[in-house]
Parts: sequence; C-alpha cells; structure tokens
Amino acid sequence: MTPALISIVFAVTLAAVLLKPLRASAHCDTMEGPTAQDGLRALETGNIALALKWVAAPGEEELRGVFDQARAARDLGTAAREVADRWFVENLVRIHRAGEGAAFSGVEPYGAPVDERVAAADSAVAAGELTPLRGLVPTERWAELERRFVTVLEHKDYDAADVDAGRAYIAAYVSFFKYAEGEDHDHGDHAPAHPGHKH
Repeated sequence: MTPALISIVFAVTLAAVLLKPLRASAHCDTMEGPTAQDGLRALETGNIALALKWVAAPGEEELRGVFDQARAARDLGTAAREVADRWFVENLVRIHRAGEGAAFSGVEPYGAPVDERVAAADSAVAAGELTPLRGLVPTERWAELERRFVTVLEHKDYDAADVDAGRAYIAAYVSFFKYAEGEDHDHGDHAPAHPGHKH
C-alpha cells in the first residue's frame, strides 16, 4: 500500500470515528481500557505479542496485517500517527470481540464511564489484593472471587513476548472480572476477552 493510499484510508477511518455516535461503553471498548492500552504499547514498542494476547488464534493473521500497516503509517507524520494508532486499536477491539462472538460498535474515548466494580477489580489486580472490591461483591461470592483472583496472580508475571502465556493470563483475568461483575460462568476456552458490560 502506497503512502498516499494509506493516508486516504486513514482519513476515511478518522471521519468514521469522529462521526460515530457515543454509546454506553464496555471496559474493553474504551481507550483507557487494557485492550486499547496494550495495543498502543504494541505499536510503540514493536512487540505485537502485547496485542495478540487479546485475540484468539483465528484472528491473529488479520491483526498482524493491520499492525504492519499501522506501524508503517505512523512514519508519515503526527496526524497519520494519531489516526494509525486509533485505527489499530479499533481493529484490535473488533477482532477481539469477534473472537468471542460479540458485536463491535467502536471504541469509546478517554474518560468514558466504567462500572465501579470494574474499576475496583482493576485496582485489585494492580495492588495484588482484593480490598478495593470489599462491599461491592456479596459475601457469599467472596470465596470463589478469591479463588479466581489467586489464579490471576499466578499468571500475572508472564513473559510479554509469549503470546500463549499472555492469553492464559487474559483468560484468568476475564474470569475474575466477570465474576466480580456478577456473572457465574467461566469465560470458556474460546477467544480471550476483557470484562465489561457486554461480555
């Protein structure tokens, strides 16, 4: 794809992003969510494994192609870089959600509201302890929540270049988040996902 064509494609993509109506967001559909942030880190560092852990194997080839195009477009200037980053994140979240059979309607901007249980669960994972979720999860669910949290911590310090290890962490992470939000079932063995109102 030539630089001129890439510029046209990103200009059209940017227009679609700017004209898209806002909606209630799922955590994985926000620019501040870990899916988007891992995508941006992947672009910045060149380590696509940071993004690949969010998609199932069938979506890997497509994401690699988008990644290569976005990385090339980032060299065309500041404006192209901003659009390329957004374009890659949009595709990452779309492929991620397609892998779990969920619809995709875009990525919400920074500052989009997130359920307090999701924010507390994020804080718990970052801190390595469940205190932020006290009072937000019913007492009768606490034992199972602790079990899932231990599994998250066991997988947390994985090699960032190891896609399989990353996917194992995301699977544990999602199972924990979904239970914290009130869902009883495990995510299952299909595509890795991220917690949010729609998962």
